[in-house]
Amino acid sequence: MKARIHPKAEIGIVRLKITNLDRSLRFYQEVIGLQLLRRETHLAELTADGEKVLLVLEESEHFHMMQGRNVSGLYHFAILVPDRVSLGLALRNLIKHQIPVGQGDHLVSEALYLNDPDRNGIEIYADRPRDTWQRDELGEYKMTTDPVDIQGLLDISEQAEWSGQPAGTKIGHVHFHVGDLNRARQFYTEVLGFDIVSHLGQDALFISAGGYHHHIGLNIWAGVGAPPNPEDATGLRYFTITLPDQEALQAVKDRLIQAGVVYQQEPDSISLTDPFGIAMRLVVAH
Repeated sequence: MKARIHPKAEIGIVRLKITNLDRSLRFYQEVIGLQLLRRETHLAELTADGEKVLLVLEESEHFHMMQGRNVSGLYHFAILVPDRVSLGLALRNLIKHQIPVGQGDHLVSEALYLNDPDRNGIEIYADRPRDTWQRDELGEYKMTTDPVDIQGLLDISEQAEWSGQPAGTKIGHVHFHVGDLNRARQFYTEVLGFDIVSHLGQDALFISAGGYHHHIGLNIWAGVGAPPNPEDATGLRYFTITLPDQEALQAVKDRLIQAGVVYQQEPDSISLTDPFGIAMRLVVAH
């Protein structure tokens, strides 16, 4: 029987490399609606509830923005808001700031897409009730990309007041470009222990813990064999996977050892990179 990651595993903090901290803080506070929790000279932590860190911004004058998408690494990170009214309010704020927005109704969720000032991809989305998610004959979730009911989002949020992202907002999932989908599948499902929940043709794969529609998306849209994102490029520094206890962390660690994957041990966490240079930390939730 396949070893599985703990069903309560979730995505935690996302840490981004950016070129201008002041500019990014204005964007993430005014446009996205997060709050500044803590700031140092070249580092800032952002939150939705005033307590839990969701996003870390790391500034360096040495970082540069990549032209085009031809490397492995971040496609987007996804901010999950609690309900459809919150998504409508987020949309209204994006319109107010004249931000170009893409959109997709994925059946399981409704999503808005945009980029930050360093072209890091962002999704803001709201889930539909889990009991409405449908599976196909293979047992995978039915997901597609249909037009979002934009007018419906505007209508449902018309009487509500925007005051930033509400408490309960979290990082719902992350989506990566990888250089080899089979190798990615093996690492994320057989070693880390996530379950495959959906495919998008032969080019993208969605995986999760605990029956969620996806915690991680993997695609080869940047090209088969896409090299790792350079160290001096903007993009993802790392993301975290939160686990409920030490036992769940140890179970993943045992599989890493068995697979010969190198990792760094820290108190209550381990750090490693996937086969495509994407860095992650597995942490015990507090």
